[in-house]
Amino acid sequence: MFTTRPTLQGTFGMAASSHWLASQSAMAVLEDGGNAFDAAVAAGFVLHVVEPHLNGPGGEVPILLAPAGGRVRVLCGQGGAPAGATAAHYTSLGLDLVPGTGPLAAAVPGAFDAWMLLLRDHGTKSLAQVLTYAIGYAENGHPPVEGIAQTIASVQELFTTEWTSSAELYLGQSGGPLFTNRPLAATWRRLLAEAEAAGPGREAQIEAARKVWSEGFIAEAMAAQAARPAMDTSGERHASTLTADDIAGWEATYEDPVTYEWNGWTVCKVGPWSQGPAFLQQLALLPDDLEYGTPEYVHTLVEGTKLAMADREAWYGDAADVPLKDLLSDTYNEGRRALVGPEASRELRPGSPGGRTPRLPGLAGRTEATVPNGQAVGAYEPTVGRNGATRGDTCHLDVVDRWGNMVSATPSGGWLQSNPVIPELGFALGTRLQMAWLEQGLPNSLTPGRRPRTTLTPSLALRGGEPVLAFGTPGGDQQDQWQLNLFLGVALRDRVRGGYDLQGAIDAPGWHTDAFPSSFYPRGMKPASIIAESRLSETAVAELRRRGHEVTLIAPWIEGRLSAVARDPETGILSGAADPRAMQGYAVGR
Repeated sequence: MFTTRPTLQGTFGMAASSHWLASQSAMAVLEDGGNAFDAAVAAGFVLHVVEPHLNGPGGEVPILLAPAGGRVRVLCGQGGAPAGATAAHYTSLGLDLVPGTGPLAAAVPGAFDAWMLLLRDHGTKSLAQVLTYAIGYAENGHPPVEGIAQTIASVQELFTTEWTSSAELYLGQSGGPLFTNRPLAATWRRLLAEAEAAGPGREAQIEAARKVWSEGFIAEAMAAQAARPAMDTSGERHASTLTADDIAGWEATYEDPVTYEWNGWTVCKVGPWSQGPAFLQQLALLPDDLEYGTPEYVHTLVEGTKLAMADREAWYGDAADVPLKDLLSDTYNEGRRALVGPEASRELRPGSPGGRTPRLPGLAGRTEATVPNGQAVGAYEPTVGRNGATRGDTCHLDVVDRWGNMVSATPSGGWLQSNPVIPELGFALGTRLQMAWLEQGLPNSLTPGRRPRTTLTPSLALRGGEPVLAFGTPGGDQQDQWQLNLFLGVALRDRVRGGYDLQGAIDAPGWHTDAFPSSFYPRGMKPASIIAESRLSETAVAELRRRGHEVTLIAPWIEGRLSAVARDPETGILSGAADPRAMQGYAVGR
């Protein structure tokens, strides 16, 4: 099969991510004797620098990790809502949704502490060794990808008139040959100096760095910035409820993954505080006789996505117990599968796991025509709307090393268009609270101390109990749609040179549906929609339209920014691949 690039193969190590500099930095760590976890941390901090429109230190990261010979674990880097972030506070301000930008949308920043725990507990390198790549690019500059300039241009007026600290950092650099973030480099240099003052021990220095972040100069600057009112998508200036106590009181945690057995694969996802289990429901809804790539295949996947995402909206969240056992049971999904007919459905149809009565948010189900400001609904990333409203802005990275350690992580949030830059630190707070509902009594209701349900959803799959495949993508609500097509492309198609055909699965024509409530402000949906790359065959498009799907054809290479690494436990062959879409994702390895 022709692919845009070869599936890379080797035996030493593989790294793949949404930016070539992050992938290469991860590989440099592997070449220096580090393991997959050291490499992932280094790459994660590089992504904060080279994709600032897609993630930042003030954001979040869920991580799936599989130590060689150990069990798969989830490392949760998703911060919760501040203690003062009550629905009553937001409604008292005249709001019916959490704004899509600005201080009110900021959860407790979670990415930094998650990276620190991964390095402390599973890595071998010092903090200075893994941070050196990010500091170098922030201090000396990197060639900016096209998306940075596009994003800055889209929010230039907001920066100039309202977010002046962001203007000072970003506007003067747009269009230049190299892009720097010297305030961020200075932040990491000061953090390292204070951490190294704790003594020579690797773990002691990491612990000291965690304390600097949560209680030291970084926490003080974040809390001070949160207290400053700033313009948001409501058209008003608001301050955050985030305080120094919120920052000091939160830390990343380990959890067991949610798993599902499918055709000899064990697929692992993070818990229902994310949309991850919806991927597993999509697998559970598949018929046994599915033929890859046919019009029936696309129809079946789209209709299954609608059902799984309707269940996501009714049942997933961190503010209530989620009936996952029932949602993933054979009996429940047999009944749900029977709802997939020959024609496109146009309704949001959550199920009744265990006989429970589903409840959807009152604002769920609004169509594009009814959302405020005429903003597009469910657009693929990166999209920036009026007042800096964004959806789906994210990065992804996967690493496997010669010992068999494997990691998949999806850093996001805290992007340059989310909040004003904290001038002392060189990064912004995030906006993840926009995914929680102000309506109370829902699994995803805004609740102090609870995590807003995130779209971030890395993936890891095993065969025979051995980690085999790590994969993921940016893309907001589309992540588990694009990942499902990748996974089935690997699982249902032939292998290549003794390994999985990762690049072929990534390069296949992509699509997604927006026929469920968006997780991003202003939370609309488009019933019966399919957004498809124009490479999808004319026969498939005609058949889908005949079935009632409203198919919109877009540019031929735009649906996704996938990456993946794999390891065959029988041969030891490692594989890696990354998406040619967006012209920046790359895999490296040998």
